[in-house]
Amino acid sequence: MFTRARIGFTLLGLAVAGGLVLGFLPRAVPVETVAATRGPLQVTVEEEGKTRVRDRYVISAPVTGHVRRIELSVGDAVKAGQTVAVIEPVRSSALDPRSRAEAAAALRAADATAAAARDKARAAAVQAELARQELARADSLRRSKFVSEQAVDKARSEFDRSQAAKSAADHDVSAAQFDLERARAVLAYANPLQGRAPTDTLAVCTPVAANVLKVVHESEGTVQAGAPLLEVGSPESLEVEVEVLSSNAVRIAPGARVLFDRWGGDKALEGRVRVVEPTGFTKVSALGVEEQRVRVIADFASPRADWQRVGDGYRIEARFVVWESADVLQVPASALFRHDGGWAVFVADGGRARLRPIEVGQRSGLHVQVLSGLDVGTPVIAHPDDTISDGARVKPR
Repeated sequence: MFTRARIGFTLLGLAVAGGLVLGFLPRAVPVETVAATRGPLQVTVEEEGKTRVRDRYVISAPVTGHVRRIELSVGDAVKAGQTVAVIEPVRSSALDPRSRAEAAAALRAADATAAAARDKARAAAVQAELARQELARADSLRRSKFVSEQAVDKARSEFDRSQAAKSAADHDVSAAQFDLERARAVLAYANPLQGRAPTDTLAVCTPVAANVLKVVHESEGTVQAGAPLLEVGSPESLEVEVEVLSSNAVRIAPGARVLFDRWGGDKALEGRVRVVEPTGFTKVSALGVEEQRVRVIADFASPRADWQRVGDGYRIEARFVVWESADVLQVPASALFRHDGGWAVFVADGGRARLRPIEVGQRSGLHVQVLSGLDVGTPVIAHPDDTISDGARVKPR
C-alpha cells in the first residue's frame, strides 16, 4: 500500500511539473503568410483632377453699353460668326420731379433766348440793308461830286460794321437753337423706359463653332468694356488637369501613360501626359499644410465613345504610370521592415520565423519588387510585429 501511494504521489508530481513546464513554454504566434509571387507591377502617382475644355473662348463686351438679354443657354451649339449678344448705347439717366421741372424751365428759357436771338438777327439784317443803301447812295453822289470822299469812306465803314453785326447775330441764332435742342433732348430722354429703341446697335459674334459653356451676363443691363458675357468651347477637345506634388511631378514625363478611374464609367480610361508645367505654386491642403504643387495636363487616349458623357469641369482620379513590368517577383509592402540599414522580411520555415534580408527595387502602393533574397513561393509573414523575432515559433492562421 505504501509503495502504491508513493508511486501515485510521484506520478502526480510529475504531471504537475510537466504542466508547469508546458505553461511556461512560449506559444506559437499566429501569423498571416503570403507567398512571394511573380506578376505585373505598376508604380503610379495618384491624384485627383478635373476635366476642362482645351480651346476655351471668353467672349467679352468690346465697348461700354447696354447689353440685351442673352437668350442662349449652357450647352447650346453656336456657329462661327453667329451673333450671341447685342449691345446698345448707354441709356440716359431718369430725372426726378425736381430735375424734370428744372429741365422744363431750362427748355422755356432756351426757347425765349432763341426767339430773342432771331429778333436781333432780323434787326441786324435791317440795319445791314440800310447801310448798303447808304453806301450805294454815297457812291452815286460822289461820282456826281456832291459829297466828299470822306463821306463815302464813312458809309463803307458803316456797311462793313453792319455786315459783321448781322453775321454775329446769325451765329447767336445758331447757338441759341443748339441750346434749345439740347434742352429738348434732356426732356425727351429723361425716362429711358419711354424712349424709342436705339437704332445703333453692336452685334457680338462668336469666333468659332462651339457650345456654350457658361453664360456670365444673362440678363440685360449696362456692361463695361471688357466685361465677360459668356464662354464657349468644344466638348470634343477635353483634357484633364491634375495638380500633383512637385516631388512626384519630377517622376512624370510627357508621353507617360495615365489611367483615369472613378469618373463614373465601368472601366478605367487611358490617357497620355501632354504637358508637365515647368512652374509650381503653393497650395494649402485640407489639413492646413502648405504644399508645392505642379499642374500636369493629360489627353484622353481612349475612343471618344468611351467618354462622350464626360463634360467640362468633371471630377476624375488619375493614376500616372511612372514604371511598370509584366513579370516581377514581389511581396506585400507590409511584410518589409528595416534591418541593418537595409530591408528584411520574416519567412515562415518549419513553424519558426526566420529573418531574411532582401534587396528591393520598385515600390507601388501595396507591393514591392524583390531583386534578391527570396524565391517564388517562399511564404513570408505579411504583417510582422514586435512579438515576432528570428527563430520565434509561429503558426499560420
